Amino acid sequence: MTLTVLITGFGPFPRAPFNPSAALAHGLARLRRPAFAEVRRVGHVFATCYEAVDEELPALLSRHRPQIVLMFGLATRTPFLRVETRARNVRSPILPDAAGRTPADRRNAAGAASVAAGRAPFVRLVTAARAARVPARLSRHAGAYLCNALYWRALEQAAARGPAFVVFVHVPQIRRAPRRRGEARGLTAADLLRAGEAVLRALLAAARREPRAFASAPATAAAAPSHSGTAERHGS
Repeated sequence: MTLTVLITGFGPFPRAPFNPSAALAHGLARLRRPAFAEVRRVGHVFATCYEAVDEELPALLSRHRPQIVLMFGLATRTPFLRVETRARNVRSPILPDAAGRTPADRRNAAGAASVAAGRAPFVRLVTAARAARVPARLSRHAGAYLCNALYWRALEQAAARGPAFVVFVHVPQIRRAPRRRGEARGLTAADLLRAGEAVLRALLAAARREPRAFASAPATAAAAPSHSGTAERHGS
Protein backbone atom coordinates (compact mmCIF):
# COMPACT_ATOMS: atom_id res chain seq x y z
CA MET A 1 0.00 0.00 0.00
CA THR A 2 1.20 3.50 -0.82
CA LEU A 3 2.33 5.70 2.05
CA THR A 4 1.81 9.46 1.95
CA VAL A 5 4.38 11.75 3.54
CA LEU A 6 3.89 15.47 4.12
CA ILE A 7 7.30 17.19 4.16
CA THR A 8 7.39 20.83 5.20
CA GLY A 9 9.84 23.69 5.55
CA PHE A 10 9.68 27.40 6.24
CA GLY A 11 10.42 30.54 4.28
CA PRO A 12 12.60 33.44 5.49
CA PHE A 13 11.94 35.34 8.69
CA PRO A 14 13.32 38.53 10.27
CA ARG A 15 16.51 36.94 11.64
CA ALA A 16 17.07 34.67 8.65
CA PRO A 17 16.66 36.07 5.13
CA PHE A 18 17.69 32.64 3.82
CA ASN A 19 16.04 29.54 5.26
CA PRO A 20 17.51 26.21 4.03
CA SER A 21 14.51 24.22 5.27
CA ALA A 22 12.48 25.41 2.27
CA ALA A 23 14.82 23.91 -0.33
CA LEU A 24 15.21 20.80 1.83
CA ALA A 25 11.45 20.14 1.92
CA HIS A 26 11.08 20.59 -1.82
CA GLY A 27 14.24 18.58 -2.52
CA LEU A 28 13.03 15.61 -0.51
CA ALA A 29 9.63 15.74 -2.17
CA ARG A 30 11.24 15.55 -5.61
CA LEU A 31 14.11 13.16 -4.92
CA ARG A 32 13.95 10.08 -7.13
CA ARG A 33 15.03 6.88 -5.40
CA PRO A 34 13.91 3.24 -5.74
CA ALA A 35 13.25 3.26 -1.98
CA PHE A 36 10.56 5.89 -2.55
CA ALA A 37 8.51 3.76 -4.91
CA GLU A 38 5.03 3.40 -3.44
CA VAL A 39 5.61 6.61 -1.49
CA ARG A 40 3.63 9.73 -2.29
CA ARG A 41 5.55 12.77 -1.09
CA VAL A 42 3.98 16.20 -0.72
CA GLY A 43 6.33 19.13 -0.15
CA HIS A 44 5.07 22.37 1.31
CA VAL A 45 6.78 25.57 2.46
CA PHE A 46 4.99 27.68 5.03
CA ALA A 47 5.43 31.41 5.19
CA THR A 48 6.97 31.95 8.62
CA CYS A 49 3.72 33.33 10.02
CA TYR A 50 1.38 32.04 12.70
CA GLU A 51 -1.62 32.68 10.45
CA ALA A 52 -0.14 30.57 7.64
CA VAL A 53 0.50 27.63 9.97
CA ASP A 54 -2.93 27.78 11.57
CA GLU A 55 -4.75 28.02 8.23
CA GLU A 56 -2.68 25.82 5.92
CA LEU A 57 -1.75 22.83 8.08
CA PRO A 58 -5.33 21.58 8.67
CA ALA A 59 -6.04 21.92 4.95
CA LEU A 60 -2.91 19.96 4.01
CA LEU A 61 -3.72 17.15 6.43
CA SER A 62 -7.33 16.98 5.26
CA ARG A 63 -6.40 16.99 1.57
CA HIS A 64 -3.51 14.53 1.64
CA ARG A 65 -4.16 12.40 4.76
CA PRO A 66 -0.49 11.58 5.32
CA GLN A 67 0.73 8.71 7.46
CA ILE A 68 3.97 10.60 8.13
CA VAL A 69 4.46 14.32 8.78
CA LEU A 70 8.13 15.33 8.60
CA MET A 71 8.74 19.00 9.33
CA PHE A 72 11.95 21.01 9.04
CA GLY A 73 12.90 24.44 10.33
CA LEU A 74 15.98 26.55 10.89
CA ALA A 75 17.85 26.81 14.19
CA THR A 76 20.29 29.63 13.51
CA ARG A 77 22.57 29.00 16.50
CA THR A 78 22.85 25.21 16.25
CA PRO A 79 25.61 23.60 14.10
CA PHE A 80 23.91 20.17 13.96
CA LEU A 81 20.53 18.58 13.28
CA ARG A 82 18.15 18.54 16.23
CA VAL A 83 15.46 15.87 16.24
CA GLU A 84 12.80 17.40 18.47
CA THR A 85 11.10 14.94 20.80
CA ARG A 86 8.33 17.27 21.98
CA ALA A 87 6.54 20.55 21.38
CA ARG A 88 5.95 23.12 24.08
CA ASN A 89 2.72 24.95 24.81
CA VAL A 90 4.32 28.36 24.55
CA ARG A 91 4.65 31.21 22.05
CA SER A 92 7.16 34.03 22.29
CA PRO A 93 5.49 37.42 22.81
CA ILE A 94 8.73 39.13 21.73
CA LEU A 95 9.74 37.65 18.37
CA PRO A 96 7.59 38.84 15.44
CA ASP A 97 6.81 36.49 12.58
CA ALA A 98 7.56 37.26 8.94
CA ALA A 99 4.37 39.34 8.75
CA GLY A 100 5.60 41.48 11.66
CA ARG A 101 3.03 40.10 14.07
CA THR A 102 3.59 38.75 17.58
CA PRO A 103 1.07 36.32 19.09
CA ALA A 104 -1.55 37.76 21.41
CA ASP A 105 -1.58 34.57 23.48
CA ARG A 106 1.59 33.11 24.95
CA ARG A 107 0.21 29.58 24.64
CA ASN A 108 -0.53 27.42 21.63
CA ALA A 109 -3.64 26.04 23.32
CA ALA A 110 -5.32 27.44 26.42
CA GLY A 111 -5.89 24.86 29.12
CA ALA A 112 -3.73 22.22 27.44
CA ALA A 113 -0.69 20.45 28.90
CA SER A 114 2.66 22.22 28.94
CA VAL A 115 4.23 19.79 26.44
CA ALA A 116 3.11 17.39 23.71
CA ALA A 117 5.22 14.35 22.88
CA GLY A 118 6.29 13.80 19.29
CA ARG A 119 5.39 10.57 17.50
CA ALA A 120 8.48 8.99 15.95
CA PRO A 121 11.36 6.56 16.57
CA PHE A 122 13.61 9.44 17.61
CA VAL A 123 16.80 7.51 18.36
CA ARG A 124 16.60 5.75 14.99
CA LEU A 125 16.26 9.10 13.23
CA VAL A 126 19.36 10.49 14.94
CA THR A 127 21.26 7.30 14.11
CA ALA A 128 20.18 7.56 10.47
CA ALA A 129 21.34 11.17 10.16
CA ARG A 130 24.69 10.35 11.74
CA ALA A 131 25.12 7.39 9.39
CA ALA A 132 24.70 9.92 6.57
CA ARG A 133 27.74 11.75 8.01
CA VAL A 134 25.76 14.67 9.41
CA PRO A 135 25.93 15.51 13.14
CA ALA A 136 22.60 15.09 14.90
CA ARG A 137 21.25 15.04 18.44
CA LEU A 138 17.98 14.59 20.28
CA SER A 139 16.39 17.76 21.63
CA ARG A 140 13.67 18.39 24.19
CA HIS A 141 13.29 22.11 23.42
CA ALA A 142 11.72 23.07 20.09
CA GLY A 143 11.84 26.76 21.01
CA ALA A 144 8.99 29.24 21.30
CA TYR A 145 8.71 30.43 17.71
CA LEU A 146 7.03 29.15 14.54
CA CYS A 147 8.84 25.80 14.49
CA ASN A 148 7.46 24.92 17.88
CA ALA A 149 4.02 26.29 16.97
CA LEU A 150 3.88 24.13 13.85
CA TYR A 151 5.00 21.04 15.77
CA TRP A 152 2.31 21.66 18.39
CA ARG A 153 -0.40 22.11 15.78
CA ALA A 154 0.68 18.99 13.88
CA LEU A 155 0.57 16.89 17.05
CA GLU A 156 -2.77 18.42 17.96
CA GLN A 157 -4.15 17.48 14.54
CA ALA A 158 -2.57 14.02 14.71
CA ALA A 159 -4.53 13.23 17.86
CA ALA A 160 -7.72 13.69 15.84
CA ARG A 161 -6.69 12.68 12.31
CA GLY A 162 -4.15 9.95 13.01
CA PRO A 163 -0.81 10.34 11.18
CA ALA A 164 1.26 7.53 12.65
CA PHE A 165 4.46 9.58 12.82
CA VAL A 166 4.84 13.30 13.42
CA VAL A 167 8.29 14.78 13.99
CA PHE A 168 10.09 18.10 13.70
CA VAL A 169 13.77 18.43 12.80
CA HIS A 170 15.72 21.63 13.27
CA VAL A 171 18.52 22.17 10.76
CA PRO A 172 21.48 24.56 11.00
CA GLN A 173 22.25 27.38 8.62
CA ILE A 174 24.32 26.15 5.69
CA ARG A 175 27.46 27.37 3.98
CA ARG A 176 26.56 28.90 0.62
CA ALA A 177 29.87 30.48 -0.42
CA PRO A 178 33.13 28.62 -1.19
CA ARG A 179 35.08 27.77 1.95
CA ARG A 180 38.15 29.89 2.65
CA ARG A 181 41.47 28.49 3.77
CA GLY A 182 41.34 27.67 7.49
CA GLU A 183 37.58 28.18 7.69
CA ALA A 184 35.42 25.51 9.35
CA ARG A 185 33.72 23.34 6.75
CA GLY A 186 30.12 23.85 7.88
CA LEU A 187 27.17 21.97 6.45
CA THR A 188 25.97 22.37 2.87
CA ALA A 189 22.61 21.97 1.16
CA ALA A 190 23.81 18.56 -0.08
CA ASP A 191 24.56 17.51 3.51
CA LEU A 192 21.06 18.47 4.62
CA LEU A 193 19.45 16.64 1.71
CA ARG A 194 21.48 13.52 2.46
CA ALA A 195 20.54 13.62 6.15
CA GLY A 196 16.91 14.39 5.32
CA GLU A 197 16.76 11.40 2.99
CA ALA A 198 18.20 9.17 5.72
CA VAL A 199 15.64 10.41 8.23
CA LEU A 200 12.82 9.89 5.74
CA ARG A 201 13.98 6.35 4.97
CA ALA A 202 14.04 5.55 8.70
CA LEU A 203 10.50 6.88 9.11
CA LEU A 204 9.25 4.87 6.14
CA ALA A 205 10.81 1.70 7.53
CA ALA A 206 9.14 2.32 10.89
CA ALA A 207 5.78 3.10 9.28
CA ARG A 208 5.83 -0.11 7.28
CA ARG A 209 6.16 -2.03 10.53
CA GLU A 210 3.34 -0.06 12.17
CA PRO A 211 -0.25 -1.24 11.45
CA ARG A 212 -1.78 2.08 12.52
CA ALA A 213 0.07 3.80 9.65
CA PHE A 214 -1.97 1.88 7.10
CA ALA A 215 -5.17 2.22 9.11
CA SER A 216 -5.23 5.93 8.16
CA ALA A 217 -4.21 5.43 4.51
CA PRO A 218 -6.61 7.00 1.97
CA ALA A 219 -8.65 4.52 -0.02
CA THR A 220 -7.34 6.06 -3.26
CA ALA A 221 -3.68 5.94 -2.24
CA ALA A 222 -2.98 2.86 -4.32
CA ALA A 223 -3.62 4.90 -7.44
CA ALA A 224 -0.84 7.35 -6.66
CA PRO A 225 2.12 7.01 -9.06
CA SER A 226 5.45 5.67 -7.88
CA HIS A 227 8.12 8.25 -7.12
CA SER A 228 5.39 10.88 -6.94
CA GLY A 229 6.80 14.05 -5.49
CA THR A 230 4.76 17.22 -5.49
CA ALA A 231 5.76 20.61 -4.22
CA GLU A 232 3.35 23.22 -2.98
CA ARG A 233 4.01 26.91 -2.51
CA HIS A 234 2.97 29.30 0.23
CA GLY A 235 -0.73 29.61 0.76
CA SER A 236 -1.66 26.24 -0.63
